[in-house]
Amino acid sequence: MGKIANNFAKRILLQTLFWLGVWFYFMYFFSYSSNNKDFAFWFSICLMPVTMITTYLVTGYLIPKYLVAKRYGLFALYTSYTLIISSYAIMLSIFGCFIILSEVDMDNMPPLSRNFWFVLALVYLVVGAVSAVRIMQLGYRNLNKAQALEKDMLQRELFVKDQELSYLKKQIHPHFLFNSLNTIYSLSVRRMENTPEVILKLSNLLDYLLYQTNKPLVGLDSEFAHLQDYVALEKIRFRDTLIVNVDFDAINDQTSLPPMLFLPLVENAFKHGLVRDDKLQINMQCKMEHAQLRFTISNTADEANTISGGGIGLSNLRKRLKLLYPNRHSLKTYYKAGKYLAELQIDEPKKISNAEV
Repeated sequence: MGKIANNFAKRILLQTLFWLGVWFYFMYFFSYSSNNKDFAFWFSICLMPVTMITTYLVTGYLIPKYLVAKRYGLFALYTSYTLIISSYAIMLSIFGCFIILSEVDMDNMPPLSRNFWFVLALVYLVVGAVSAVRIMQLGYRNLNKAQALEKDMLQRELFVKDQELSYLKKQIHPHFLFNSLNTIYSLSVRRMENTPEVILKLSNLLDYLLYQTNKPLVGLDSEFAHLQDYVALEKIRFRDTLIVNVDFDAINDQTSLPPMLFLPLVENAFKHGLVRDDKLQINMQCKMEHAQLRFTISNTADEANTISGGGIGLSNLRKRLKLLYPNRHSLKTYYKAGKYLAELQIDEPKKISNAEV
């Protein structure tokens, strides 16, 4: 309450000083080239109520209610009424002072007080100046409100994006586990001796999933090492029927990207690849050219059995890319010459649109 009272008192003081300044402003002009200081004194006082009422009406009511609200027609109409009424009040003030102060003697009136248009311009100059300040004040206030609202909306949008990214990333875990457990199950059914080795490699992969994927960015070398563990796990399952060619020229300490972007593409290659002539062939290539990361993977496939859309993993990946790299990525999947291909391109992979949770 004390702060409100102090602000109110400060506002009253400032307005009082302003209107005293306006009164001296009137006094200066109306006493110019005249020895009748008393007339200028009282005439200035008579003009003050008209000036103050007109100013407060325009700045306190017409501007915020109609001009700022973009109701320009009503603002023009009511402003015209205000000008007409205030002009009439100024004319009455001139005639009243002519009768009372100068005793109906034109020579007793200062020269500038006799000119109706000059008095009108003097009053409206004050009204116009205060109105201009008021418009700038309201514009600045509305700009701050708009910026605050935009900031709040942006924070909400980022929060929703973070939650969606977190949800999409967590979806990868059960999807990956489902595929891996199917592999272990098939090995255990066949009573393969290397089943414990597969479980160990799966344990290493789970360690990566649990502790490394919480970071917004990981080194490409770390991501590639994770993919190698996954490929090694699949080699145990496919044994001699698997041929994997890997060409990763982009491995360096400076290249980084969000974790597990490549895994859905690699999983799809193994899951939907076709063993042709007793061989499943998978080719992986990753290059960094002019700040653009290019990852390509292909697997032997039958056009009739190629998947449309790529299932859950690929759909998940498309959503993540859209959130992380809007308008800065391309993901294409297609069938060509006995192979199913997936091509991923990302411009400036380090610059993600938002940090993942």
